[in-house]
Amino acid sequence: MTKDFFKKQTNSSRIKANIVAEYFPQYCRILLKRSQQEIRYLDLFSGPGKYDDGNFSTPLLIAHSCAKDSLLKKKVRLLFNDNEYCEQLRANFESEFGNNTFALEPRFGDKTVGEDEQILKYLTTDFTKNGKNPYPTLLFFDPWGYKGIDTLVLAKFLEGWGNEIFLFLNTKRINAAIENEKFDDLMLALFPTSIKEIRRDRKYKARVHERLSLIIDHLADEFNKAVKKGPVYSCAFRFQEEDSKTTSHFIVHFTKHLKGYELVKQVYYNYDNIGASLDKDGNYTFDAKAMDYQNRLLNFGEENIRNLSTMLIETYRGKTVSAKKLYEEHHPQTKYCASHYAKTLRWMIDKGLIKATYTDGANHRVSALIIDECIIEFNS
Repeated sequence: MTKDFFKKQTNSSRIKANIVAEYFPQYCRILLKRSQQEIRYLDLFSGPGKYDDGNFSTPLLIAHSCAKDSLLKKKVRLLFNDNEYCEQLRANFESEFGNNTFALEPRFGDKTVGEDEQILKYLTTDFTKNGKNPYPTLLFFDPWGYKGIDTLVLAKFLEGWGNEIFLFLNTKRINAAIENEKFDDLMLALFPTSIKEIRRDRKYKARVHERLSLIIDHLADEFNKAVKKGPVYSCAFRFQEEDSKTTSHFIVHFTKHLKGYELVKQVYYNYDNIGASLDKDGNYTFDAKAMDYQNRLLNFGEENIRNLSTMLIETYRGKTVSAKKLYEEHHPQTKYCASHYAKTLRWMIDKGLIKATYTDGANHRVSALIIDECIIEFNS
């Protein structure tokens, strides 16, 4: 990692950190609907937690999110590791929180991922007792580039009940490394069953974004093959370069649970500032060159709504169904989040494609909500 990386936080780095920090507390609250011994957040490439310009990176943002919640302060254990910034992170953490903020003592490691046996053992250990994982964990895996990513190891970790992963990928560097034999071992660890297929298929992808989508799609397939207790739901968020039109990185979320898939799509939606076309390649997007979030409403307006409405008509033509049931049945097969479905249903009502009736007697301000009491009738 370059020494200048933590001097000043870029807009893309801020969004990446905010995505994880917004997701984790909500993930915890979903898990805490059932009694939990503890919930863990594990960051294996944590950095110092703070940029020289004073902005927080993911570790301190996560900690602040948990510190604001009385239950999370009791139930969450924060596990940080960085072979270079361990002591700096510890000092920044203690400066912010002292020693008594969290009931479960945070831990700080200085191991090298990919070389340390303790990390490998932890990621591949089945902690299940009496059918339950006592330590459901969100793993944030953010290497500098792609070194250290072993898909089979991460897939083994994902098999644990409640375990989920955010994987941050430098797809620009992966795209270059795929054709360089010097990186064969690293690429085989990333794509253990499909590296030959990727090398073959990428020759027929003329555009860079198509090759990057090929990488993301095959990575998702690798997890689905490797995780024994599937299926695995994955969703990617793309970062456009700060100073060009090309894509630099993706953050990809992996979960076995529909609630996690539902949640991450909504969080991604909150940070997608261009209204990315989800029918095109299924990726939410942040473009630092388009910082006006209001533009998203205009960009999203027609393309995503029309595409999703077409899908809904094909599935539900002539049927009557509650908006909530429709959403719960349909969203697992798409990258669209609840906000997309709500906007699309309202647009379809305006166009006369469907009718909506509320059965709760309330005076709702909008024509459709994703609730049981909103009944949708599709035209024949």
